[in-house]
Amino acid sequence: PRPGSCGVRCRELHAGGERPTPSPAAAPERRPFSRVTPEDLAFFSKIIPDRTITDPDILEASNVDWLKSAVYLCSNVVLCFSCRYCNSRNLAVSPQGGNTGLVGGSVPVYDEIILSTALMNNVLNFDSVSGILSYQTGCVLESLSLYLEDRNYIMPLDLGAKGSCHIGGNVATNAGGLRLLLLCVCICGKVLADGRALDCLATLRKDNTGYDLKQLFIGSEGTLGVITTVTILGPRCESFEQLLQTFQRCRGMLGEIFSAFEFLDRECMRLLNTHLKLANPITDCPFYVVIETSGSNPTHDEEKLHQFLEAMTSSQLIDGTVATEEAKIKALWSLRERVTEALTHDGFTYKYDISLPIERIYQLVTDMREHLGDRAKSVVGYGHVGKTVCLCVSVSFYPDLLASIEPFVYEWTARFQGSISAEHGLGLKKRNYIYYSKASLAVALMGNIKTMLDPKGILNPYKTLPDDLQ
Repeated sequence: PRPGSCGVRCRELHAGGERPTPSPAAAPERRPFSRVTPEDLAFFSKIIPDRTITDPDILEASNVDWLKSAVYLCSNVVLCFSCRYCNSRNLAVSPQGGNTGLVGGSVPVYDEIILSTALMNNVLNFDSVSGILSYQTGCVLESLSLYLEDRNYIMPLDLGAKGSCHIGGNVATNAGGLRLLLLCVCICGKVLADGRALDCLATLRKDNTGYDLKQLFIGSEGTLGVITTVTILGPRCESFEQLLQTFQRCRGMLGEIFSAFEFLDRECMRLLNTHLKLANPITDCPFYVVIETSGSNPTHDEEKLHQFLEAMTSSQLIDGTVATEEAKIKALWSLRERVTEALTHDGFTYKYDISLPIERIYQLVTDMREHLGDRAKSVVGYGHVGKTVCLCVSVSFYPDLLASIEPFVYEWTARFQGSISAEHGLGLKKRNYIYYSKASLAVALMGNIKTMLDPKGILNPYKTLPDDLQ
């Protein structure tokens, strides 16, 4: 995050404040890792000249002002050497990409060494027949999107932070963002805690020879290994062109060309207009939906879209607009992508990425509004219907309100069999709330896997797994 954003503040905000007992999101006590010595810095300076950073002013740009050092990796070989050395010295590390998360998952808690993959940003291979793209983990999502667009393909995921987030972090947190209906991660390469490289990289879409090991690392938040390379399937695209009923009708009528379905509520639209001066392109409504289609046959796609709009006009649709020009498409998407930005102008914001059964997706917002009453300035909901609802609460900051939001939001989610994290992972902030979404046996198995792959616990400590396992 940029200076002043949530990555740094979460350590202070969730440290328990003036309450007598610490918040479950507070940082645990430092574990008995070794401390960085001049000899350690000399080692990194030798294998990566001019890429070991200790200057506090430069490190501040990473929004981790308590950090001692950062290492900018340039290749898998250097990463292997770095992990092997840190494991032998019992030095804790914090893998870091674009640092755009919201739960403290990519920033050090104490004096861990940042292993930055920002320089590992090369496209390795693209197969124009299959649409399979291989690239290093430090590639920026927007750069990959532009790379594929130039070759008449599309990136199968999209995020509001696409201009700065790294694809390695997207995979490590299993993020999907705005366009997840088409996502297919084929293979990823990674480096384990002891420096061994687990190279499964291939361009095969199907491989049933044994365990699918990549699934262990997708969503592991850097606690089991450092993802180094990713292979993803990009769909070909010649041209990119009441709420739950609309969603169901979309799936039924648009079928294979249906690529995105995002909603935002009336309060989101009000904040966008008030703080960012973005105009509402249609009449005032309780809910707004951004629907996107993608296909390879313009005539066929336009016919399906026309039939869908005709059907909607006679039922749930109150008003709407269709965008086929690039500028208008971007203007419509900005209404969805800039909701978080609008909220930052409204006050201090608590944001939760929750996954719920589709019929419950907005009930959390209404129940939270009732629960908080006039103590909150705004409670809004938006997100990917069928995947995630983002619940945001903006307040004139005072610490006592957090105790009313948490654990209420997690208890509510667990009651309706939802997940407390659908995008950003657990990180530091949510690690001790994992039992709201995972059974004790499942968490214990995660701990066993962590112990097997990282017996010294040097990879991204204090994150993802609860304190009672660590």
